[in-house]
Amino acid sequence: MLGTDRRVVALGLARMADALGNSFLIIVLPLYIASGQVSLTGLVGANLFGFVVGKEFLIGVVLSLFGFLNSFGQPFTGRLSDRVGRRKVFVLFGLCLFGIGSAAYPFLTGYWWIVVARALQGIGAAFTVPATVALVNDFARSNSERGSNFGVFNTFRLVGFGFGPIVAGAVIRFGPYATPAGRLSGFDAAFGIAVLGAVVSFALVTVLVSDPPSLDAESGETLSVAVLDRRGSTLLDSVFVLGVGTFFMATTIALFATLEGPIRARLDEGTFLFSVQFAAVVIANVVLQVPVGRASDTYGRRPFLLAGFVVLVPAVFAQGALTDPYLMLGARLLQGVAVAFVFAPALALAGDLAGEGQSGTTLSVLTMAFGLGVAVGPLASGFLYNVGQFSTPFTFGTILSLAALVLVYTQVEESLRSEGDAEAGVEADATG
Repeated sequence: MLGTDRRVVALGLARMADALGNSFLIIVLPLYIASGQVSLTGLVGANLFGFVVGKEFLIGVVLSLFGFLNSFGQPFTGRLSDRVGRRKVFVLFGLCLFGIGSAAYPFLTGYWWIVVARALQGIGAAFTVPATVALVNDFARSNSERGSNFGVFNTFRLVGFGFGPIVAGAVIRFGPYATPAGRLSGFDAAFGIAVLGAVVSFALVTVLVSDPPSLDAESGETLSVAVLDRRGSTLLDSVFVLGVGTFFMATTIALFATLEGPIRARLDEGTFLFSVQFAAVVIANVVLQVPVGRASDTYGRRPFLLAGFVVLVPAVFAQGALTDPYLMLGARLLQGVAVAFVFAPALALAGDLAGEGQSGTTLSVLTMAFGLGVAVGPLASGFLYNVGQFSTPFTFGTILSLAALVLVYTQVEESLRSEGDAEAGVEADATG
């Protein structure tokens, strides 16, 4: 990470603290809702257009709502940050909303109030995520360091998101805690850590990050996202296809969380081992983000994208068939390798194609898609499990992975020439 812009490192550290708090909630909220401390009276067993509502479905709604509001809000906040030429204020405002939502959970006992708090956090993320990613892109001095920047940023962010579930499982397991103010339950301790993550992130951004002076506010007036390829070389626009592929990939990641109860019963494991399996996808990303990002700066983005989706297919399918907890851990690690090969190169490719002052709008396509996948995944998983069997959600995820592979192979073109191509181009220019 030597040589990386200190502002990128600061943003990565801020997102690490914020992601730690959010990943806590992914593990804690399902347990909190299922613990009996949240009233589900009149909801479990209700008939919804012929569908009998189960506890897993209600948990999926809470987990998905965050992603839906986060995702659908991002195109608007990303474009707005381009228009006003300021990113930092969007990041700080979103962190405030997230912290308020985390602080509210210990005082809420009704299911619908939990939904409201999670919605507030989703709106907060809609302000924070596209502005943060746009800043990372804006801080890149050239295309040849964009992949490295995103690799470093994603590594820090994923450290928080990956290790958060492990810590959350331990916090719940060893609670309650004796404090000078009285007994603190494991749930309250976890919510407190989520609040602390937002506070630390807010402080880091306030002190260490500033908007780049070269942001062109005027460019935001004509921003748009294409679906069809305007150049005519392929049918669909590369950024749009990357958004679709990112959505499919994120959906497969999020299938796991809703099924905590069934997975633990099937594999005969405890909360801690489940949290390690959940975090395995992210741990593999932490190890690979920087080298993959830097390699994509040298060898191009497309080879890594294709390799990632090739690996994703069997990794997702295996999770629906395995009955051994350590083989499941291996499948989750393999899925993490796949995600690492896709994530940083996809962001870098979109950044390569973004026009001057348009990174907020362009990159919001991918961040929106990822958030939407994280939202759809738990909801689809709960629904498909209720109407099918254990393997049904993962079969669905396998189909999505195959579709993403086909779309990227046929519709996404390389945005960065390899070193060999660059040298050939220089020689051609010299002989010409």
